[in-house]
Amino acid sequence: MQKGQDNESPAGLETSKIPDFAGEDKSGVSSNRQRRRLGLFLIVAGLVVAFDQLSKLWIRAHLSLGESLPLTGRLSLTYVGNTGSAFGLQANRTFLLVIIGIASLLIVLLFLRYLSQVTTLSMVSIGLIWGGAVGNLIDRLHFGFVTDFIYFRLWGNFHWPAFNIADTAITVGVFVLIYSFYRSGLFSKEYERNHGPQN
Repeated sequence: MQKGQDNESPAGLETSKIPDFAGEDKSGVSSNRQRRRLGLFLIVAGLVVAFDQLSKLWIRAHLSLGESLPLTGRLSLTYVGNTGSAFGLQANRTFLLVIIGIASLLIVLLFLRYLSQVTTLSMVSIGLIWGGAVGNLIDRLHFGFVTDFIYFRLWGNFHWPAFNIADTAITVGVFVLIYSFYRSGLFSKEYERNHGPQN
């Protein structure tokens, strides 16, 4: 009888270890994936800030405030000191916009921390939004206004308000984030949670 029990013991020990090793592997893979996505977020945000600040530095170095450099019939580089938000909205409210900008950055970071449906696409979009917000916040803190310079003539004498790379990154990031939520099925899951599954 004792011999039979000894034969069963190693097998029992071996099988009991398998779930632990499997759990450790899954935890390691998940941790590596999170680190890669966090790294992607930081790279995207850093690139946006770098390109945004370098482009604004070039504009301030080569153009006077209000000066325009035509590129095509519809597109020009025009140095505009924007005391408002994106595309010139809410002008002359620098202090309020700085507070809103800082609060927005904190909200984005909290959103990143507690977002359950984290995908590579959503991390890219959040990196675009965060990088754009940081780029414009640097301008507000340093100059009291944001350097805008991309100026489009849509038709006739109607021009789209001047904007910059940071504004573009934020706008693209918002649309990409919405698309990533749609692609992950978040909208349909939320609809089913509120209204119940459709028969």
